[in-house]
Amino acid sequence: MGTTLVADTLENLKPEEVLSTVLGVYTDHAACLTCSFQAEDMIVLDLVRKRVPSIPVLFLETGYHFAQTYAYRDRIAKEWSLNLVNVTPQNTVEQQESELGILYRTDPSRCCQLRKVDPLLHALEPYAIWFTGLRREQSPTRANLKKIEEHRLPGGKALLKVSLLADWSWKQVWEYTGQHQLSYLPQYDQGYLSIGCEPCTAIPDDPANPRSGRWGGKKLECGIHTFSQGGQ
Repeated sequence: MGTTLVADTLENLKPEEVLSTVLGVYTDHAACLTCSFQAEDMIVLDLVRKRVPSIPVLFLETGYHFAQTYAYRDRIAKEWSLNLVNVTPQNTVEQQESELGILYRTDPSRCCQLRKVDPLLHALEPYAIWFTGLRREQSPTRANLKKIEEHRLPGGKALLKVSLLADWSWKQVWEYTGQHQLSYLPQYDQGYLSIGCEPCTAIPDDPANPRSGRWGGKKLECGIHTFSQGGQ
């Protein structure tokens, strides 16, 4: 799909304004939202579902999430009547560990590829617009993130990746959460700042680098947001 929007013109707009512009231009395009139920994703979900109540909410069901994450996901899905889509890998945790061992210890990048990236690539195929909760401040690998990016999947399909909170600070995330009385994952109260699969998530030593608590500090990305080819 060709990008009708000029990304630079949206950079100074508020999330609600970016959302309205995208939905106004791409009125007949299928949209989805990837959601790990972290604080940023909850804000994007809160904004988008008011405009598109039935939007598919893609949750990467790796089989390794915290019990608190699963409980929170199920509660929010019920309370908000979400169109929740649990995106699952080809193999169960038991099958993968039986065949390949404990990959999150020996080869975490391959584990992420099998349990997150590959399933998401398949799950994104039906959609033209992909909403995310990414922020530039989250990681050096996201520092150049645009609110609107055209991304091409490895299979050749292009889709519009929309990060409504790209320029938001951590302070803004929690201000919105408090002002709108959004609930949040209980792990935040325990000191976690970036929450993924339980075996690969720790409380960061450096609060200024929240993703330093992921994968034992060996990497910053699972690969989801680096697999595709960006372009305007």
